[in-house]
Amino acid sequence: MDSIIARGLTFLGCHGVEEQEKNNPQTFKVDLEMFLDLQTAGATDDLKNTINYDQVFHVVEKIVAEESYDLIEALADHIARTLLLQFPQMNSLEVTVYKPEAPVQGDFEYFAVKIRRFQKINACS
Repeated sequence: MDSIIARGLTFLGCHGVEEQEKNNPQTFKVDLEMFLDLQTAGATDDLKNTINYDQVFHVVEKIVAEESYDLIEALADHIARTLLLQFPQMNSLEVTVYKPEAPVQGDFEYFAVKIRRFQKINACS
């Protein structure tokens, strides 16, 4: 399966269980790998046969910057479900959400979750 990859999308957001995380924006990074058939896009060189990167970026930006979740697991799940809904040509995708400023005492680069979600098939269609 072909894929479109977006790495290091960076936004400020208020996600976490602690009060300071809810009130003080912190940096979140998002990686995406979107799986779909790109054969027609490659053959036609036409944007309508693929996924517009700019649209994807702004969908993710809106979720990270304007919504609030206790868990980055929930944030990643909402990003995945929203992208699958808005871009039905996607068969599946992987979403990784990085939280480099997690409230953990210790030396670390980041904490992250990676999820994979699939397009739901409607058996009645």
